[in-house]
This record gives sequence, C-alpha cells and structure tokens, in this order.
Amino acid sequence: MIHQAPAGARDLLPLEVVQKGWINDRLQAIFQSWGYQRIVTSTIERLDTLIAGEAIDPKTVLQLQPTAEGVFGLRPELTASIARTAVTRLTDSSHPQRICYRANVFRKPPSAYHGRQLEFYQAGVELLFAGGVLADAEIILLLADCLEKLEIPQWHLILGEAGLTRSLLAAFPEHLRQQVRHCLAYLDYVTLENLAYPTPALASWAKKLFNLRGKPQQVIEALLSLELEPEAQSAVGNLKSLVELLQDNSLPLTLDLSLVQTFDYYTGIVFQVASPRGNNLGILGQGGRYDQLLSVYHPQNLSFPGIGFSLNIEELYNALLPTSVLPQAIPPLDYLIVPQTTQVQKQALHYAQNLRNSNPSLRVALDLLPGESATTSDYGRSKHLVWITPAGEAIIEES
Repeated sequence: MIHQAPAGARDLLPLEVVQKGWINDRLQAIFQSWGYQRIVTSTIERLDTLIAGEAIDPKTVLQLQPTAEGVFGLRPELTASIARTAVTRLTDSSHPQRICYRANVFRKPPSAYHGRQLEFYQAGVELLFAGGVLADAEIILLLADCLEKLEIPQWHLILGEAGLTRSLLAAFPEHLRQQVRHCLAYLDYVTLENLAYPTPALASWAKKLFNLRGKPQQVIEALLSLELEPEAQSAVGNLKSLVELLQDNSLPLTLDLSLVQTFDYYTGIVFQVASPRGNNLGILGQGGRYDQLLSVYHPQNLSFPGIGFSLNIEELYNALLPTSVLPQAIPPLDYLIVPQTTQVQKQALHYAQNLRNSNPSLRVALDLLPGESATTSDYGRSKHLVWITPAGEAIIEES
C-alpha cells in the first residue's frame, strides 16, 4: 500500500534522527582521535564485488534489475567495498591505512522472514596493510574506547579465532563438521554428545572443543595442552600474545573458539560485542581479521592484511534508550522571527537571513502563521522570540 513503507523498511522521525546522529557523531570523533579518516563508498556495487569471492552468500544481497553492464546489488556490509577501493585507489600499501565510515547497508532476509528489517545503519573502521598482534590489539582497544565513551551499559566482548576454529574442526568428516560447529555455537551439549561419531576419539575431541570458551587464560592453557598442527599452534601463540597486550585494560572479555561470523572471509581473530536486551543479548557490533580478502580485488591477486569492525547503530540506540545518555529532545530554535503584520513580512525574512549569515550554526525559523502562532509549539521550543512590529522594529524577547 502506498501509504506504508515497504515490508522490512522504516522511517526515522526527528527525535530518533537526533539521537542516532548523536551516536554516530561521537563514534566518528573517536575514530578520528585514533587517526582514522572517513571514506564514502558506493551504495550500489557489482554483485561480484559484494560477494567477496563467494565469502558472502548472494542470496543475502538485495539485487537490482540486471543491466547490460552486469548484475548490481545494494551493499550488505562495507568491508568488501572498502577492500576494493583500497587496492584500486589507495596505491601506497607500504604504510597502514586507517579508514572509518558511517553508512547504511541492506540485507535480504530469508524467504520465510517476510517483514524482517532490510536496511541497517553502521559505523566502523578498517585497518588495512597492517598485520600482527599489535594491529589486532589496536582494533580491540578502539572498539572498547567507543563503547566506554558512549556509556554503553554492561557490554561484553566475545573473542574467537577463525583459522584456529577451522583447524580444530578439520578432524571431523565433512558431513559431521557443520553439525559439530552448530552444537558448539549454540551450546547444545546434549546433541553434541549424541552425534554419530565414526570413532570414540572424535567423540572425545568434540567434547574437548565444547569446553574451549571462558576466561582467556584458562582457554589458552587448555589449547596449549592439545596436540595441534603447527599453524594452529601459531594461532594459539598469537592469541596468547594478544591477551597479554590487553590484560591491563580490564576488558570484559570471553575467549570462545566456537564463535563464527556471518561473512566467511575472516582468517584470524573474530569478535562480537554484546549487551543485555531484555531476556536476550543484543549484538552491538562485530569484526575480525581478513588477510586474504584484498587479493580478491587486486589486479595481480596480491594479498594484504586487514582487520576491522562495524557497530550497529540500531543496537547501540536500543542499549542507550533506557539510560539518560541520549538527547531527550530535538534541539530548540535559537530564534523564532514573528512578523506582526503582513506588511512587515519582507523585513522578517531579511532579519532571519541576517542572523543566519552572522552565525551559520544558529537555528533560525520564521513564524508562518503569525495570527495563530501563540498556540504553536515553536514558541515553546525557541530560545528567543523576535517580534517585527508594524513599524518594522525588531523586539527581542526571551522565550
């Protein structure tokens, strides 16, 4: 119906725009204080770009009508677009590139979920051409700085390692691997215990993997006691070094080797940040390391390291709504100009424009219904009333 927004879409009214803008503005200020520069990429991309070398399911992309140039879609996230831009436009890969953004993204829900939200607003960062544990620590601490300065209540960081998790699951036959992963991700020990394992050793291995979550030091000690491939041992060593770098910052951190991200381009650490939302948890943001993604877009398929995170503005907003942190009202007008007769309307227009010219940050409006304006809300939300008298004189009054 033409008087309603499409299913899965919604309109934002002025106060909500002010509140979410407040969140976004503070995030961008924090990003910039850490040396990150804002980038703007296209909302529309080629489908081949958006699926990031098949790491993103094309079914989740809102695709547009095919054209002679190919199939296009609306971005479901920003990392792929920024990776494309980085290797084609940011030619100096010898130094780290610190990039931040604020943007809307679009995701097509499964067919059984008609009406589920389609458009989301995100703010985030990407640290490109920089690998290693120190870069990982910078991203984690920047994320924590954002949450603390926004005063998000009771947030918690869940940290995993995508490459290590894949290595730990490699022992299972392919048909069993996804079932084990599902049980680990959803803490379903009963189902995990009763899967059809081909050997008792695999059943025992699955139970060991189930317990690889909790306090970082305890999980790392458990990992070090396992017989691991050299690549997995290296990942455990990196995790240990990262935890040591972070331990003086009192982060609310859980290490969880079952953590799996929606987009399958992550190669190293992955993480989510959550906060209570009623009886459930709201996922405020997520991210991780992707050291192979940039090669998908590079003309010579060269690989460069990258890591980043995105924060979900809607979830941050929901976490802050019960608090007193967000602005509680639309900012008032600085001046409301009231022409007392039709003959002085021209003078009122000039007076309003002169105020705006004197200070572009002033909020100045003209009373368009001077005979009825005593009943309008503009009077109550204006700091100053300026009456333009029949003689053309301006009388300023505190509202």
